[in-house]
Amino acid sequence: MQSPEASTAANPTQIHLALAAFADEVVGTLARLFAYVGALVLFAILGLAALGQLPTLRDDDEPVLKPGWAVADRSPPAFALSRLDSAEKTASYAIFRHPEGGRRDVMRWASEGDKAVAEFEIYREGGEFDVARPATMDLAVRMGLGTTTPLEQAGLIDTKFGPVALFQPTGMAEGARACLGYLKRSEEPALQISGFSCQGDSLPARRAAIACTLNRLTLLTSGNEPRLAELFAHAELKRRPCAPPGSSDWLLGAANAQLRGTL
Repeated sequence: MQSPEASTAANPTQIHLALAAFADEVVGTLARLFAYVGALVLFAILGLAALGQLPTLRDDDEPVLKPGWAVADRSPPAFALSRLDSAEKTASYAIFRHPEGGRRDVMRWASEGDKAVAEFEIYREGGEFDVARPATMDLAVRMGLGTTTPLEQAGLIDTKFGPVALFQPTGMAEGARACLGYLKRSEEPALQISGFSCQGDSLPARRAAIACTLNRLTLLTSGNEPRLAELFAHAELKRRPCAPPGSSDWLLGAANAQLRGTL
């Protein structure tokens, strides 16, 4: 039979063992918890990094969505434009808004293979507008060329909004088939009309397609912007029917070479 003294000595030992086992369990649980939290943090970092790469991994046929811009599904279209060609799909219309007041109305046309053949955008500037950022940089990205591809002027065309500058990739061979970009800025109201067109088998045909696009543009609603309504009212007085390729809507003709140069 175990003596009372031996039983008393054994109890502290058992207590110490139980406390040690409990401490080991607590340490193990904390270690697993830290590992779990660390894994969650790692996944969150990887997720944020992936989101940061989304603009470079996007489908080339989707409009460029810049930081701070959000799709405005409930905003009604402010502009209308007839199709460029009866064989093409109806244009998609997307509206983007910025918290600092900017609004972008974007229309795109796609061929049978869902490849974008033309894009048109009216950007009404807000507080987010960066005067130091070259507008041609964004235009090159929308044309699928990337921010590092320089553009050069390719002359001017005459439209109901006045002369509009054309752009093409720098160093493009004469007669080569490539999309043409275009850009028109207005100070009052503060807006920018831009886009690109791959329509036509020749340079004159692509110029004519862009001029036709701009001449067909109409205003559906100006909202609370009377200057916008005034701009379109004056433009409508200069509206002309779409001209055939190579006609006099090309302002500079042989003087085109004088405008060439990297921007």
